[in-house]
Amino acid sequence: MTNPFQEQFLKAGLIDDKRIKQAKKEKYQAQKQGKQNRPDEHKLAAQRAKAEQVERDRELNRKRQQQSQQKALNAQVKQLIEQCRLSREGGDLAYNFTDQAKVKRIYVNAQQQGQLSRGRLAIVKLGGQYELIPAEAAQRVRQWRPESLILLLDPEAEAEQTAQEDDPYAEFKVPDDLTW
Repeated sequence: MTNPFQEQFLKAGLIDDKRIKQAKKEKYQAQKQGKQNRPDEHKLAAQRAKAEQVERDRELNRKRQQQSQQKALNAQVKQLIEQCRLSREGGDLAYNFTDQAKVKRIYVNAQQQGQLSRGRLAIVKLGGQYELIPAEAAQRVRQWRPESLILLLDPEAEAEQTAQEDDPYAEFKVPDDLTW
């Protein structure tokens, strides 16, 4: 179907067939260019969805990696505590300490009690159980998983604290083996 105006112009001799074909071709190309330049909403939505999916995948992978690292760290702490723990068999002295504002008690021998009070031994929590480990191992536990370390006394800090001049109780020394 042709344009009625084109037919009238053609009959009047104002334009020829070549000119009509050229006009149709230009019109077609202009429409084609308009479609190509105009962004397709479906393509944009698909690209946005893909970008969001990639971001969700990255976040999920990051969380999985964190969980994996935490699990490996927990295994290292557990292995360290199990290798370094000291036997408390024959412990007849009760040693009291606090864990999350609750007073807990373990039974140790006299030598272990002295080492605990001097900061040479530490108390750690492993799966609901309290274990004694050397202070060097306790320092590693503190770095890796501080919530597992229950008690590690620092003898220098306590000596500094008691050496303060304005301390009204400085002349009253507290024995190291005091139990409560």
